[in-house]
Amino acid sequence: MDHTVKSFQEELDAIAASIAQMGGLAEAQLAGAIEAVSRRDTALAELAVSQDRRIDVLEHEIEARAVRVIALRQPMASDLREAISAIKISTDLERIGDLSKNIAKRAIVIQGDFDTPVRLIQGIARMGRLAQVQLKSVLDACSNRDAQLAIEVWKGDEEIDEMYNSVFRELLTYMMEDPRTIGVCTHLLFIAKNVERIGDHATNIAETVHYVVTGETMLDNRPKGDTTSSTPVPIQ
Repeated sequence: MDHTVKSFQEELDAIAASIAQMGGLAEAQLAGAIEAVSRRDTALAELAVSQDRRIDVLEHEIEARAVRVIALRQPMASDLREAISAIKISTDLERIGDLSKNIAKRAIVIQGDFDTPVRLIQGIARMGRLAQVQLKSVLDACSNRDAQLAIEVWKGDEEIDEMYNSVFRELLTYMMEDPRTIGVCTHLLFIAKNVERIGDHATNIAETVHYVVTGETMLDNRPKGDTTSSTPVPIQ
């Protein structure tokens, strides 16, 4: 019996290690994508795009391991939460990888457009760095089983939304004032939206971590500051 319990724990530990590895790759990919936008660095952007493949592979491996644990071990209570949550967290990390890849791809497209106002790029870079902090914090909460830190990440998503609102309004202003900027500003809008979505996925992970640790779902309404869907776009 002790051997069986030990073997089961080793399987859960292996899944947790793969989650940590996947999280580290997602952090590096996001950092590279944001830096590529900030520095207009094609090489960095291409590296960030290429890193996505390894994240996808890990997601499939984690899902397969977790499903195997559930099928063969039939875990109960907290162990079942661990296995199910591993699948959910890996899915969110995979989406963060996809969004980072999309940011990097658009960084390649705009890298030659040096007429873009510097402060627009800087605003998106600040937003991206905040998303990096959120991702690092939620991964720390995951590895340390820290429900309180998960709650702090959950609450912090509103700040990313507010920054997105500001970037969104400024980009609209530039496009209205100078139609020649519409092309590059559209790419920047998509980059900003991808960063905002990364913040949402970090928040998803925070909710999952809280559930793993406490066994309870977060019942409060998720803090949400993205108002762009209701922002009227003036037509000249």
